[in-house]
Amino acid sequence: MTAESAGENTAKLAVLIDADNAKPTAVEELLAEVAKYGTAHVKRAYGDWTGTQLKGWKDQLLSQSIQPIQQFAYTIGKNATDAAMVIDAMDLLYSERFDGFCIVSSDSDFTRLAARIRESGLTVYGFGERKTPKPFVAACDKFIYIENLQSATAPVEAKPAPQTSTAKLKSDTALVNLLRHAVEAASDDDGWARLASVGHIITKQRPDFDSRTYGHTKLSDLFAATTLFELDRRTPGDGKAAIIYARDKRHADSPKQATTRA
Repeated sequence: MTAESAGENTAKLAVLIDADNAKPTAVEELLAEVAKYGTAHVKRAYGDWTGTQLKGWKDQLLSQSIQPIQQFAYTIGKNATDAAMVIDAMDLLYSERFDGFCIVSSDSDFTRLAARIRESGLTVYGFGERKTPKPFVAACDKFIYIENLQSATAPVEAKPAPQTSTAKLKSDTALVNLLRHAVEAASDDDGWARLASVGHIITKQRPDFDSRTYGHTKLSDLFAATTLFELDRRTPGDGKAAIIYARDKRHADSPKQATTRA
């Protein structure tokens, strides 16, 4: 699902945060992102709240109505927080009250948990830093990098990536192939593909794909920036929002479409 196609989503989500492995400064933006995919019916943060390591979390727990779950570190070198999160996640899964889970951590220990939840037919959204190991990223339906969520008031090192130049986008073979193959897979006989469908295909292939990584807030902006695709904004009428379609410019067999349709 892309931000452009999310619209109103009533999916019931459980948000589980590994506070030992996540920063409180990103919570507000993180929950705003979660809201694109559904409603957070459960919001829990796990860690040892008796120590000083998590002192920066207090204000966020209160302002965002996040329930802190106490988990003592029973011994040095063992992560009891991970175990507590997994146990709670399975309890919530078996309750059959949720449509999906949001796992907030950059720790690969949650790879099997994400895979197990997906095996039950539920959607898993992962949130973590760019250092997150690939196995955990791949185990999620969609993975969002925290760096892409940071606001303009965040520290310089945490700000979103600047816009990638057109020349650099076009020279990124992996990116170009990903976009072109997704458009081709979703296209009609004239080569036009609904951008929302293209976004779904891309996410299935690359759970961590995000146009914000390249400095563009919308997928349509990224497509336009490459200059490799035609974009067609079609208005269905009846007050409905315009639908954006994309076509590879190499598709020369069909007549050129108008830029706007009634």
